[in-house]
Amino acid sequence: MPEPLKLMYNEPFIRGFSNRVKQAFAAFDGEAFIRLTLGEGWEELELKARMRRITESLGATLPADYPSALDVLEEIADECRGFPYLFFPDFVERYGLEYWERSIAALEKFTKLSSSEFAVRPFIIKNSTRMMAQMLEWSESSDEHVRRLASEGCRPRLPWAIALPAFKRDPSPVLPILERLKSDSSEYVRRSVANNLNDISKDHPETVLKIAQAWKGIGDDTDWVIRHACRGLLKAADPEVMALFGIVPQPGVVVTEWTVEPAKIAIGEAVEFRYGLRVPEGAETKLRIELAVSFPRSTGKMYRKLFKLTEKIVPGNGSVQGGRSFSFADLSTRKHYPGTHRMALVVNGQEMVSSDVELIAMIPGADKDKAEGGAGA
Repeated sequence: MPEPLKLMYNEPFIRGFSNRVKQAFAAFDGEAFIRLTLGEGWEELELKARMRRITESLGATLPADYPSALDVLEEIADECRGFPYLFFPDFVERYGLEYWERSIAALEKFTKLSSSEFAVRPFIIKNSTRMMAQMLEWSESSDEHVRRLASEGCRPRLPWAIALPAFKRDPSPVLPILERLKSDSSEYVRRSVANNLNDISKDHPETVLKIAQAWKGIGDDTDWVIRHACRGLLKAADPEVMALFGIVPQPGVVVTEWTVEPAKIAIGEAVEFRYGLRVPEGAETKLRIELAVSFPRSTGKMYRKLFKLTEKIVPGNGSVQGGRSFSFADLSTRKHYPGTHRMALVVNGQEMVSSDVELIAMIPGADKDKAEGGAGA
């Protein structure tokens, strides 16, 4: 198992960073900064809470005047690149909301070195009209990191970030930015556009469908964007979206093989499944093959999750075979509970065949890691 990401913030890192600050600001009380950061409760703090602890320890030990404190961070910023230094834009978010121009310039600088995608969101909430005008301007930057910030920062449902309820209700302020970036030269930026649209699709599927229809065929890169943007709608088997990508019901497809073994396992273990399909004679057929698993919640109610297995074009009278393991090991995003789990083979949105797997409580001393991987990972 890899180490938790939060452990990158350890005492050597904090001391090394303290020394950098001291070089730029001679009056910096490095020992006080270290003591405040690593003080009570540090070991229990998760990643974002550790970032905020570092931010607030800086707030207590840098100059009390925000612009002066920001001067210090900007002086050492070029030496502090990458994910661990997300607390630079977090400092702007925490202390700079009342210093608009100064803070916006800092966020633009810091996003080139780590990312300001989380820190821009309180500015959007404070004054969405002003901030979205700024982000539209950023969408024309010569720097791909700044252009990505324009899209990523206004995602309605950005993971790890505070939500933007106004954009969940009405995503129209976001759309001009995505329109401008849909064919961006950077895959990094285009992926953000797709993820933003996928967020929007959860509340406004009709809006994303209309955009996908308008953008389809503009170019290979933009076709990839709309395909990735519609992944949630494809999983939901939205008929209009599936038809847009040539995935239509295929009543002539026949299941030639379907096995799920064993039928009873413990939490932490895995099953092996295999499938086989044959398409009818005639023209080639496009198949999207998925595994649907229905999981019981702690309340006993069920929820269904789809896992894409493959998508391919099969010639008339052709066949497709496949299989893999599916893990029932607990993940950070999914906890398993004892009970009947239904596993089904789904082809072009239609369920073809299914089997039940009985999950029992984990066997004491069982190797929980042995089942990791496969379709359930």
